[in-house]
Amino acid sequence: MPVGINQPSNQIKLTNLAMVRIKKGKKRFEVPCYKNKILDYRNKIDTELDNILQIHNVFVNVNKGQTASKADLEKIWPGKQRDDIIRYILENGEIQTGEKERGAELERTKNEVIDIVASKLVDPKTKRVYTAGMIEKALNQLSSQAAAQPQHKPNPADAATDADKPKELPKWAGVRPGKDAKTQALFAMKALIAHQPIPVARMQMKLRITCPTSVLKQIVKTPPKPSQAEDANGPDKSPSNVKDTLLGFIETVQSQEIEGSEWETVGLVEPGTFKMLNEFIESQTKGRGNVEVLDMAVGADV
Repeated sequence: MPVGINQPSNQIKLTNLAMVRIKKGKKRFEVPCYKNKILDYRNKIDTELDNILQIHNVFVNVNKGQTASKADLEKIWPGKQRDDIIRYILENGEIQTGEKERGAELERTKNEVIDIVASKLVDPKTKRVYTAGMIEKALNQLSSQAAAQPQHKPNPADAATDADKPKELPKWAGVRPGKDAKTQALFAMKALIAHQPIPVARMQMKLRITCPTSVLKQIVKTPPKPSQAEDANGPDKSPSNVKDTLLGFIETVQSQEIEGSEWETVGLVEPGTFKMLNEFIESQTKGRGNVEVLDMAVGADV
């Protein structure tokens, strides 16, 4: 006589899993997806459900293998086919991942933040870039300091004297899940520059720009947007002429002068804006303007 094994037939063991969950009509509905495919679906890279779903069904509890009843689905989505309901959940539901996946995602974000910071900061004296390991060590030092500092609750009685207090320096408390790596890297750079656990400054290029004075007031219909503008100053107000557009690329203007029929300015720019700046001046001056690199890596205080 065969011996029965107490193993529920509806138990589902899934790997590489990301659940997309939505709550409708006081009920929770879930669909199990491949975690590396759900973003492809939402970005319209792959919309084939069989490539996205681990199991082609709607559940109320994936871990227990409890599928949603036809009555519940019909009540919430009357007249809708199962695939239409699945697509609705995939597009509007909240992506849930396991603890290991969340840890791996946080580690990827952390590495991306460190790589961005390491590519944009230099030692102001030697102009040399730091290794990713040195940047990581410096950020860990800042997060340890932030954790050790006591948290003070705001006191309404102190509000009147807040204007007289020195501006509080940015505090780096580590990489946060669910936040964009570029935004976190920008804040990390501000914290490193403010606290200087190691000597750091923003890496910038020193350029000399020359342009005929005859085109400086020429109206620019669709001016390019320097990449640093929105990070540093919020919404960008488009310059109206060639000169204002060129100055918009420059973070620090060191000199400006006019000699005869030529305008010249020297300043510091973000390395990532050089190509756009060069293309802009070539198109606006028809080859009569010029961008010359004076120094590839300047340590500039911000």
